[in-house]
Amino acid sequence: MTKMPPTRSNITLINAQLSDGGITSIRIAGPRIDALGAAPHPGDLIVDVEGDRVLPGLINAHDHLQLNTLTRPEFEKHYRHVREWISDVNAYRRSDPKFQAAIAVARDERLLIGGVKNLLSGVTTVAHHDPFYPFLSSLFFPTSVVRDYGWSHSLYVDGEEEVRSSYHATPADWPWIIHAGEGLDDEAGREFERLDALGCLGSNTLLVHGIALNHAQRLRLNLAAAGLIWCPSSNLHLFGRTADVAELVGLGRIALGTDSRLSGAGDLLDELRLANDLGVVDECSLESLVTTASARLLRLHDRGMLRAGARADILLLPARTRLAEASRADVRVVLIDGIARYGDRHRALPITPDAQWTDIWVDGRAKVLDSRIAGLVADAGIHESGLELTRFTGRAA
Repeated sequence: MTKMPPTRSNITLINAQLSDGGITSIRIAGPRIDALGAAPHPGDLIVDVEGDRVLPGLINAHDHLQLNTLTRPEFEKHYRHVREWISDVNAYRRSDPKFQAAIAVARDERLLIGGVKNLLSGVTTVAHHDPFYPFLSSLFFPTSVVRDYGWSHSLYVDGEEEVRSSYHATPADWPWIIHAGEGLDDEAGREFERLDALGCLGSNTLLVHGIALNHAQRLRLNLAAAGLIWCPSSNLHLFGRTADVAELVGLGRIALGTDSRLSGAGDLLDELRLANDLGVVDECSLESLVTTASARLLRLHDRGMLRAGARADILLLPARTRLAEASRADVRVVLIDGIARYGDRHRALPITPDAQWTDIWVDGRAKVLDSRIAGLVADAGIHESGLELTRFTGRAA
């Protein structure tokens, strides 16, 4: 028999620290934020978070969820265009038995680990750049996954006619996402112009990577009210360079993504740390890349911010923790739709007391995980690095 979700109680978190250092309360009614700064209502479950820092749940604007269990090949060279890397990966897949075995694992199990990767790093919503597989809408999937989107892989994989058809078939109020400008050569540099000529550069267009975009093209992207999804660790690993994002960050045109571990460093907290180290984004802007700006570019009008009516997707970190310095072991709790899914036992259990929890270790730190997710992880033929399940208090059936 499938276990039902925990019963929703109206919750008021008190003594929560905002990004500006102010202390407030957050009232959650069902899956939504009801009010900030309001007194608890009679009958509310009141949880004192003791000055923990509260943020909107993070949004990962670009991931290939089924590829996160694959070890990143170290080819010890940089590329001029991503097609060269794809060719090397295809050859590696044919020649390396361990890589072949990793790919042979059932897709839903690989998707699961991609979701777990995101949940453990404070991500509550992820944009998956591939088909929307049925398992992604499962009650047991670890995070929310963007459902309303159009996409094409790239001009070099799909060709101009398929790309144009994809764009024009996508509703104007949905994001349309494509890899573009992923390289340093003339071909990568021409992709922006080709997309424009095909009529695929509109206000809902999101280009992924954009390393090859020049100053004039970045200005045109802004004039079109389009956006760029920045994946710095993947770019630096493959090309030794990443996109020039400084001016677009200030214009609200940049969201941050991880790509997958096949080319990227790890999770969204790793990308935030790298973005900070590159010195092109200040702390306030850095937070926006995984909250407000990302939500706006992905047309997610009900998340990415702490306000009445927004989804109760919430991340708690220790007081005064800078997002650029946070690790997944620092995560106090992650709430999705007002229900705690992962975090420290002393934080998660008071917020969702009737949930079933599994004790786990994450990077050497004791945590708890929703037992429905833990049960799937335990049954999978692959695992998430740094995650150890220790004991079940319940599990999905």
